[in-house]
Amino acid sequence: QVQLVESGGGLVQPGGSLRLSCSASGIIFRISDMGWYRQAPGKQRELVATITSGGFTNYADSVKGRFTISRDNAKNTVYLQMNSLKPEDTAVYYCKQTVWGVDYWGKGTLVTVSS
Repeated sequence: QVQLVESGGGLVQPGGSLRLSCSASGIIFRISDMGWYRQAPGKQRELVATITSGGFTNYADSVKGRFTISRDNAKNTVYLQMNSLKPEDTAVYYCKQTVWGVDYWGKGTLVTVSS
């Protein structure tokens, strides 16, 4: 059974940094594509960044140059390093694991960017 647990969210001032982690269970992590998505209040969930099992990355235009997604297959963990945070980055951030055509979601971690 796939379980995803996000951590690392919190309150940060504009211009600050946070690193989110998503710990995945199961032996299928290394063949999974992983992604971070976010949902702001009153808005639809949107893609932030993805990383394939082979390490190829993709980013939303709004976070390019500020956010970095990475993975550690030995730890079954995917990370999202967020720098130069803006108030508009405030959202619940969700981790997604895709394997064999099936998506699995974590419960999310709240990131609030405010002074």
